[in-house]
Amino acid sequence: MPASFEPVLHALQDLLLVLTSVLFIVDPFAAVPSFLAMTERDTPEMRRLLAKRGAWTVAITLALFAAGGSLIFKLFGITLGAFKIAGGVLIGLNALDMVQARRSQQRETPVETAEGITKEDIGIMPLGVPMLAGPGAISTVMVLALGSKSVFTTAGIYVAIALTAFISYLTLAAASLVERRLGQTGMRILTRLMGLVLCAIAIQFILDGLKLAGVAGGA
Repeated sequence: MPASFEPVLHALQDLLLVLTSVLFIVDPFAAVPSFLAMTERDTPEMRRLLAKRGAWTVAITLALFAAGGSLIFKLFGITLGAFKIAGGVLIGLNALDMVQARRSQQRETPVETAEGITKEDIGIMPLGVPMLAGPGAISTVMVLALGSKSVFTTAGIYVAIALTAFISYLTLAAASLVERRLGQTGMRILTRLMGLVLCAIAIQFILDGLKLAGVAGGA
């Protein structure tokens, strides 16, 4: 491959990593059963409205943490290496739950799900936060934003957030159709595959964090 194409290839790889990291950690498909349970008495129009509110909540929450991550780091004196390791561990825990095809308890507890069933408007909480934009997603965008080395990659983070929010809206707005077409087995297979990729991303985060901390040497 010509040397002139290498920067473009690296940029595309970084963009793909950003997109998969954000989309897989939010994992709107895994939220479908809980969303259906919480909106059992709602009309299709109301479900679409709640899905839209949840998507906007995800987009705003993740964008704010991506933009304000550096300030949080300065306030608490946290290094990028330390946060990459912590973020990798947190993402890995979510990934393990996904590989086992179960909804991570770091996102929403049974109490929060039950509370959502009784609430009239679950679009912002608990759907947007913490069901979709949970601790794993927040730490992911912060690590990606702080580790960005170019304007292209930084812009890609916000594009990935917007695209993930849009996919979340489409998935939840058509939750009944998704559940019928994929079925419980199909959604579990998809969740396991996404969890496997996310697990590899989590390990890479930890390795990068160790390198930044000086614990492990570069490749």
